[in-house]
Amino acid sequence: MNDTSSTVPSADFSGDVATHYDQFLGPLFFEPYAIEVAKRIDPAAVSIALEIAAGTGRVTRHIRERIPASAKLIASDISGEMLAEAKKKLSHLDIDWQNIDAQQLPFSDNSIDLVVCCFGYMFVPDKPKAFAEAYRVLRPGGMFLFTTWDSLEHNAASYTSRSIAKEYLEEPLPESYNLAASMSDEAAIRQLLQDARFSKIAIEKVKHFSVSPTAKEATYGLVEGGLIYKEIKKRNPAWIDEIKIRVEKELAEKFGAAPMSAPMSAVISQAWK
Repeated sequence: MNDTSSTVPSADFSGDVATHYDQFLGPLFFEPYAIEVAKRIDPAAVSIALEIAAGTGRVTRHIRERIPASAKLIASDISGEMLAEAKKKLSHLDIDWQNIDAQQLPFSDNSIDLVVCCFGYMFVPDKPKAFAEAYRVLRPGGMFLFTTWDSLEHNAASYTSRSIAKEYLEEPLPESYNLAASMSDEAAIRQLLQDARFSKIAIEKVKHFSVSPTAKEATYGLVEGGLIYKEIKKRNPAWIDEIKIRVEKELAEKFGAAPMSAPMSAVISQAWK
C-alpha cells in the first residue's frame, strides 16, 4: 500500500515514478487484488465497462481478459503519466484510454454495465459526488465494484515502513499521508453507497500477502516510492540509506528475507443499481 495513488491531482507521476510504481508496488500490493476483483465480474452482464483510477493498467489487463472480446472497456485515470505507462504495457489490447476525474464522469445516465475502481476512492476529495456519479452512469442492474485498503496495522509491510519513517519526522504527519488507509470502515462505506441510492450492497475484508522476491526489493519499492520519504529527503538525504537498512532488516526478520511475504488486507465492495 503506497502513500499515494493515481487519483491525487497534485501527485507527481512523471514517467520514472509511474514506472517505479508499476514495477515494484504493483506486484507487491495490487496484483493479488486485481485477480480478486476480476473474479467477481460476471462476463455475461458486461457490454460496456468503465475502470476509474486505472493507474498503470494492472487491473485493466485482468478486466479485459475477463469480459467478452466484444465488450468495450474504457480505462481512465486523472494522471496522464500513469495512463501513458498503462498504454505502453497494454497497447496490444482493445482498450479505450481516457483522462477522467471520478467526480465528473463524461458519460450519459444508465450507459455503463460495470464500474470498477481499485484503490482510488480513498484519494477522491468529494466521495459522495464520485459515488453518485458511478450510480448515475450505471444502467439498472449494473454493478459498482471497488477496493480500498484496510487500516495500516493490517498491512504489515506498509506499517513497518511507515513506523520507521515516522521516527525521522519531528511533527505529526499531515492528514494527506493517511489517505491510503482512510476508507477501511465498512459501515462508513455502506453509508456512502446508500446515500448514493445503491440498494443491494456486499462488503467484505479480504486478506492476501504482499510478496516480493527479497526483503531488499520490497524495501526499495516502499522507500523510493513513498511520498513520506520525499519529505525526509528534504530534511536530510543521508537518512534514507539508514532507513533502508532498518526497513530491510525488520521486513526480513518478520516476513522472510527471500522471498518476503507479509500479510495485507483490503476492503472489497460491490453494489448494484
